[in-house]
Amino acid sequence: MEDTSKYLIHADVTADGVVERSDVVGAIFGQTEGLLGDELDLRDLRQSQKVGRIDVEIASTGGKSHGHLTIATSLDKVETATLAASLETIDRVGPCRANLEVTELEDVRAAKRKEVVERAKELLETGFDDSVMSSEEILAEVRQHVRVEDITEYEGVPAGPRVTDSDAIIVVEGRSDVLTLLKYGVKNAIAVEGTNVPDAIAELTRHRTVTAFLDGDRGGDLILEELAQVGDIDYVAFAPSGESVEELDHHQLFTALRNKVPYETVSGMNEPREAIAATDGSATPAPSPTRERPDPSSSDRDSDDESSPSTVDVTDDPPSAVDSRPTPSETSADDDAEEADDEHPVEEPETVYGHADEVVRQGTDRVRFLDAENEPIDEADASEAYATLEDLESAPTTMVLDEILGQRLLDLAADRGVERIVARSLGQFTKRPTDVRIHAIDDVAEEAPTTD
Repeated sequence: MEDTSKYLIHADVTADGVVERSDVVGAIFGQTEGLLGDELDLRDLRQSQKVGRIDVEIASTGGKSHGHLTIATSLDKVETATLAASLETIDRVGPCRANLEVTELEDVRAAKRKEVVERAKELLETGFDDSVMSSEEILAEVRQHVRVEDITEYEGVPAGPRVTDSDAIIVVEGRSDVLTLLKYGVKNAIAVEGTNVPDAIAELTRHRTVTAFLDGDRGGDLILEELAQVGDIDYVAFAPSGESVEELDHHQLFTALRNKVPYETVSGMNEPREAIAATDGSATPAPSPTRERPDPSSSDRDSDDESSPSTVDVTDDPPSAVDSRPTPSETSADDDAEEADDEHPVEEPETVYGHADEVVRQGTDRVRFLDAENEPIDEADASEAYATLEDLESAPTTMVLDEILGQRLLDLAADRGVERIVARSLGQFTKRPTDVRIHAIDDVAEEAPTTD
């Protein structure tokens, strides 16, 4: 019964004496028997499970009893209210004078709907990931994943995939620096992994155009000194003072690479970083000299390698915003359309027959409920006519139904006080209420009368 109950009757009971739960239940069944007729007899309703268990909590103090009772029902609103009112006719419980007062008629479904709404709010706050990635962010993340997957090794040290076949390489300090450059599309970096430069990298620098790209700290100075002693450096670039290569963003990294200087300009200086202040964009970089390598195949290699300042893509300027404001002609057209709408407003039907033409003759499969002034109260799918009529707070005067009118819906309409029904057609009725006028649409005049 708890799963199917729609309403709960709450009532307070008082008795001038000591009574128990069984006395209250017996009084309810005994004093309401035959009061409302056979259809609302409480015993029959309990047997048909239209009324649930009567829950009573009662306690006695000072020679009087006070308690609260709850009855669950699956009846409609009218029947539930009538049953509740009948409880207030009880004037004795057991041998004692008593009073029973209904305090509330609770709509169980409304309580459930409230719980659903509250839970939905919680889920909206916690159940969805609010971060919405733009198309550019999605593509950047995919590219970054592919680039990170491309990291390889050269003679046991971390390197980008182009180190083995590129004419130019970028020497960095560690694996994280190689990953950072890969993240931004630079695939010809190799890491020395400390101040002890591996022999393989030292040998590699003698056959490639080499840019040493180092952290802006004392460690970067030491690695540059070591690399210059064992290898052959062509250009030098530093991260901004106090920062490491792996911490740089896209703009900072390519600015530093663009501002590299020939190694000859800082060779022998105690503080090479001081001489390369241009790595933070504060000075003009030195021109890149043109050098020829003994390798005869160099002309067929990557002349547009990522490390070349002329081919590194630092940032892409965002496209200019398109002016989305309407042109004068568009504004004028919109105004004309609005004026046209004002001149020809959509007219609501003014009579029952007008509503019947609109709902039934047009084959909408809908039901419309009208008040005494023929104004719509509610509208729903025709298949939901019974439930909608049952739940309406105020009873409609007229019902317009694009469906066959059946006995069950007709009985409910009579119970709710509906005065007129216009339907697509009429079904077979075992009984026809005398206070409800029913019409099939074919029986309604084609010409709507001026008054209803």
